[in-house]
Amino acid sequence: MNPRITAVTANDDHTLLITFANGEIRHFDLKPYLGYPAFEPLRQVSFFKLARSGHGTVTWPNEIDFDPDTLYLESQMVTQEKQAA
Repeated sequence: MNPRITAVTANDDHTLLITFANGEIRHFDLKPYLGYPAFEPLRQVSFFKLARSGHGTVTWPNEIDFDPDTLYLESQMVTQEKQAA
């Protein structure tokens, strides 16, 4: 099981900056998913920017969410915070 999301920032270009429970910060491009009917409301930037972390994943109003494993596996590492020894 991959780490769960603890924080998220939604950007105007339909990308997410996601912080995971293991301290990793990763960049996820949601644009390839905007053609799916379930994610169609996210095309509107103002709605997309309502993204929040909840239940270990990224959520939006109207019960829209994203698989946390996909968010982890298909995102690119930005930085990793140092772990306390």
